[in-house]
Amino acid sequence: MSNSEFAEVIDAFEKNLRTERHLSDHTIRAYLGDLESLTAHLGALGITDISKLELSHIRSWLANMQVKGGARTSLSRRAVSIRLFTKWAKKKGYTETDVGVQLVTPKPHRTLPEVLDIPSATLAMDALALRVSEEEDSPMSLRDCAMVEVLYASGARVSELCGLDFDSIDYERQTIRVLGKGNKERTIPIGNPAMKALNAWVKDGRPHVATNISTNAVFLGARGKRIDQRTVRTVVYEALSALEGFERMGPHALRHSAATHLLEGGADLRTVQEILGHASLATTQIYTHVSTQRLQQAFKQAHPRA
Repeated sequence: MSNSEFAEVIDAFEKNLRTERHLSDHTIRAYLGDLESLTAHLGALGITDISKLELSHIRSWLANMQVKGGARTSLSRRAVSIRLFTKWAKKKGYTETDVGVQLVTPKPHRTLPEVLDIPSATLAMDALALRVSEEEDSPMSLRDCAMVEVLYASGARVSELCGLDFDSIDYERQTIRVLGKGNKERTIPIGNPAMKALNAWVKDGRPHVATNISTNAVFLGARGKRIDQRTVRTVVYEALSALEGFERMGPHALRHSAATHLLEGGADLRTVQEILGHASLATTQIYTHVSTQRLQQAFKQAHPRA
């Protein structure tokens, strides 16, 4: 198989990821990058036909990445990418067997996510509300306050927040409907402060920014277009920068914090899984470790015989 034929296989795989699996552009780029890296490795080994792919070739590719200093998390992701590819390749007849099914995924070192404590989260929200007051309800301050409140209240991803439309909001039930990974919809409840901030933006802020290109988008940029993820991240970084020790925390920290505070408040794991939109309960379980760690810290600080 020539380089052009390798390219044809990669193009066909990309079409599958985009039209059948409905993955995000970011995820697709990562998968294709891994596949291109593997095919380059195969070329170096003298393998010119994808049907000749063997498990040993994949293992040598991963080993080569490890020698070059690849992190365990990166190796784990690459292994998942190639297992997805080999399964697809077998189904489409490019290979006779699914060689990747025997590949053991390297287990990444699991790091606990950084989270705000409840007083710090409250302080950040109060600071945003104060900014709204000081700026006399300026459209951008109303928008920023609503975005941060909704992110913390819902645990939604940045992409999900950016994709919110007017028909995604249920004011009576105080919920928002988001489109998550894999084009899966879910409904998330949000509390009174977030609902109040959202309502203030929609009624008093958005009309001053909206143009004929705003369509049905809830959150807008300064020029009236649907807001982009970079702007949301900047807003969150600035909102948390005033908190001592949390200067580098972004939107995902609000998602982690929401999950942790829900569990600490008594929510069960399945409920938190549904709110966050995790496909696997194992992904949600990391927050139980965060809560336990925080409990141990509080115990050591407060108990006289800790």
